[in-house]
Amino acid sequence: MFSTLRTLTIAGILLGVLPCLAQAQGTRADYVRAEQFLDGNLAAKIRFAYVAPHWIDSGDRFWYLDDGPGGKRFIEVNPAEGTRGPVFDQRRLAAALSKTAGHDYAPDRLPFDSFRLTDHGQAIRFEVDGVRWQCRLSADTCTKQERHGGHADLVSVSPDGHWAAFVRGHDLYVRNRDNGQITQLTWNGQAKNSYATGWPWLEMMVDEGVTNGADARMEPQVFWSPDSTRLVTYRLDTRRTGYLDSMQYVPPHQLRPRVFHYLYPLPGEPLPLASPIVFQLGKKVRRIDVKTPPLAIQTWGDPTFHWFGDNRHIRYLYKGRGEKYVELRGIDAVTGHQRVIYREDAKPYPYVDPYTTDHRFIDHGKRFLWTSGRSGWMQLYLYDTASGHLIRRLTHGHWAVRRIVHVDAKRGEVYFLASGVHKGMNPYDTQLYRVSLKGGAMHLLTPEKAYHQVRMSPDGKYFIDNYSTPDDPGQVVLRRSSDGQVVMPLEKTDTRWLTRQGWVPPIPFRGTATDGKTALYGLIVRPVHFDPARKYPVLEYIYTGPHNFFVPKTFGGTMNLQAMANLGFVVVMIDGRGTAWRSRKFRDFSYHNLGNVFGDHVAMIKQMGAKYPWMDLSRVGIYGYSHGGYGSTRAFLQYPDFYKVCVSTSGDHDARLDKAGWNELFQGYPVGKDYDEQASETLVKRLKGHLLLIHGDIDGNVNMAETMRLVDALMDADKPFDMLIVPNMAHGDSGPHANYVMLRRWNYFVRHLMGVTPPHDFTLEVAHPPAD
Repeated sequence: MFSTLRTLTIAGILLGVLPCLAQAQGTRADYVRAEQFLDGNLAAKIRFAYVAPHWIDSGDRFWYLDDGPGGKRFIEVNPAEGTRGPVFDQRRLAAALSKTAGHDYAPDRLPFDSFRLTDHGQAIRFEVDGVRWQCRLSADTCTKQERHGGHADLVSVSPDGHWAAFVRGHDLYVRNRDNGQITQLTWNGQAKNSYATGWPWLEMMVDEGVTNGADARMEPQVFWSPDSTRLVTYRLDTRRTGYLDSMQYVPPHQLRPRVFHYLYPLPGEPLPLASPIVFQLGKKVRRIDVKTPPLAIQTWGDPTFHWFGDNRHIRYLYKGRGEKYVELRGIDAVTGHQRVIYREDAKPYPYVDPYTTDHRFIDHGKRFLWTSGRSGWMQLYLYDTASGHLIRRLTHGHWAVRRIVHVDAKRGEVYFLASGVHKGMNPYDTQLYRVSLKGGAMHLLTPEKAYHQVRMSPDGKYFIDNYSTPDDPGQVVLRRSSDGQVVMPLEKTDTRWLTRQGWVPPIPFRGTATDGKTALYGLIVRPVHFDPARKYPVLEYIYTGPHNFFVPKTFGGTMNLQAMANLGFVVVMIDGRGTAWRSRKFRDFSYHNLGNVFGDHVAMIKQMGAKYPWMDLSRVGIYGYSHGGYGSTRAFLQYPDFYKVCVSTSGDHDARLDKAGWNELFQGYPVGKDYDEQASETLVKRLKGHLLLIHGDIDGNVNMAETMRLVDALMDADKPFDMLIVPNMAHGDSGPHANYVMLRRWNYFVRHLMGVTPPHDFTLEVAHPPAD
């Protein structure tokens, strides 16, 4: 009797335990499934359809690289003849290259991803490990051309190849490449006031081994006229601009740490000043100083100059501080005279956004197209260059022009991408349209309800259309520009491997903001082998930077979220108010308010949970990096009863210590008290759950001081938290410890949100495909 009861009891216990075992999450098998879906590993299992064309001879022929589980295929397409096939015989080329190089190369794994056709298509030129090769396709021979070394990349070569500009001792020189003669163009350059020297960033300094930004060696900032007779450059004065320091604790090949001193103005501080200069080359060199006050430079990469086709006139964009205005300026290279071609003032809005504004000159510079959000929505306008006057507005509506793609001068038409035009579509999905420069109706050229990424042929006759949605793999087709008709299919994503893994498509989700009326859009990603009868903890991956939207809109863009979900989570992303490419009202919600946009995210997750009971809203975590590192931490501290676990990487936790240009644009200028109020450290007393802060020692985008100020405040408040300082990690997950950092993030959520001990001694392995 006792034995029978014991047997029945044990059986009953097992019946209760076995379903739990079947529903186990965070197991080693889950980790393996997550690992498989990481970029690099996934490339060996699935080929995502995407075509990046390399146009041949400025016509409509092109080649592209198709790289996937079956290896590399270099494919040439001739639209006029309707043909598609190999660019060259990869087997023969691999044999020829292997013979000369003394290394065996497989035909489907050639050691290059890009090449240039030469000798009228009879040969190709490419580089392998710094060595330039040329292979004749008909003769099956390969020869070395030259080895790149030293500082070859620090020279700017003129379009005709006769001149090379370089900087030596803070002054600018040119060398005649035909006879080797060197001409010094400037004579008074000095540290922090150097000619043709841009704004050095920390990661570049680390790579070059230069510890002082004033001594950084960079490619000369020289902009050549098309006929190579002139160049425009600038002198950059950083003597009044603030610098930051970063310590690389474990530099390669030395024991002593290295300290890097680099340019980094903070909000409200003096900015670098650039003074433009034109040089006329030839037998007699002439210097022409542009007649303009020095340009206050807000960010890396500015200023950038562009020449008109007449080889005399130059144009550039100048952004007033805080982007309260943007000016399109013109320079006469002969006289140095400058004029404002067009000025856009921000009013009634807080700023003119350089991330969404686009322009294009047409008719040999006589007219130009300009996109503006002055109506409340980004629309397209046509202007006269000589007067700067508006000719006509080309588009109208409560939707957004996204990008000018192509202008057909002969037909007088402009092609552009736009989103939100048609009701019933996700307002972020892009489609290609055409409109006459005389105005009139728009013509839709990509009818599929999807996110279209297009590349137009140089002659404008055809375009490549990469389109998909997060839940539909879509395809790549070649279309005619005149009517959008498909000329031929190019590639299609094969989802059979995904199906074998038990993959389920993501769920696009529409909800409402906290105002009760604004439509918001998000995405829900479920683990493979999803079971709707189970309860899954929820992770939000967050980024709320106002310069864009961030929920994936393409099929391939969801896979890193899928990797995290495969651990046993439901992963969500949300585009809340304050982000880009909706109305200005939608966008400006975050102005002076970057730290208070997270209520929309909480509201959306609650709406998701109400619709899908398999989302366990008693276990919600959040993670992100960069501004997402700030967003994850700020939301975690603002809503401590909702978010239980947070992992924050490279967070810009305090805008007062962050780069001037980005924060003055989106947080506000002049700098106000909101900068102080919205620093993460102001909320540390609200900490309840588990917090892991991660930062790299050589992060030149967001200095580690921002995380350390937050750490200091947490310690002052006697709050427990976890921290990971990563040697040789720049911004985000990078460097030699990237896999370790990712695994620590996984383990943190599995342990603290899922309540499961991570698998012992699991080592994350990610195959990194070769760089282009």
